[in-house]
Order: sequence, then C-alpha cells, then structure tokens
Amino acid sequence: MAIIQMTNGVILLMARELKEASKKNKAPIWSRLAELALKPSSARRTVNVSQINKLTKDGDVIIVPGKVLGTGIMLHKITVCSFSISNSGAQKILESGGKIMSYSEIIKNHPSGKGVTIIG
Repeated sequence: MAIIQMTNGVILLMARELKEASKKNKAPIWSRLAELALKPSSARRTVNVSQINKLTKDGDVIIVPGKVLGTGIMLHKITVCSFSISNSGAQKILESGGKIMSYSEIIKNHPSGKGVTIIG
C-alpha cells in the first residue's frame, strides 16, 4: 500500500466540495475543514496513532486535517478521514477494526457533521 497524499488540484476540489456540503447541510464543520485544507502543507498537523488512541473512544468518527503517522497503538475501533496517512498508520487503524474513509464518504454518512470531531 502506498502513502496516500493529496495533490493541490485534489485539495482545491475537496475544499470546494466541503464548502458546498457546509451550505447545503448547514454544517459549519465542513466549512472549517475546507479552511484547514487550504492552509499551506507546512501548517498542517501531524498526528500519531497513539495520540488518536488517547483522544478517542470506541466508535468515534474523526477527521485529521493533516497526516496520520503509525507511531503507537490503537486499542479501539474508530473511523478516520485524513489528508494523508502513512502505511503503518492505516494498518494499525484497520487492524483495530477501524475504518478509513474519504471526505466524501464522511459527508455522505454524516451530512450535518454531528458526531464528527476534527483532531489536529
């Protein structure tokens, strides 16, 4: 599995779709995520699996507006959407029974943004 990373064109498209979802669903979380996506890559956060494990509980749905790295362990199932994720980070999330979703899947499953947390 290769490292998943978004290119500029993909980020611009994502930001546009997030803003549209925010207006359509009256969900400010998608607008906030669009703002974070448009920040320079050097300003984006890097979050380790161990940090995610400490900040979440079983069944949480989170978005990391940056990169997820595989340092640490994941002890419960979560659903993660991130701008980028390392192979080891993805493996640990999946091995714990969690899911990795795209931003469009998260919007489809949680249009109002209720129950979705931004970490990072």
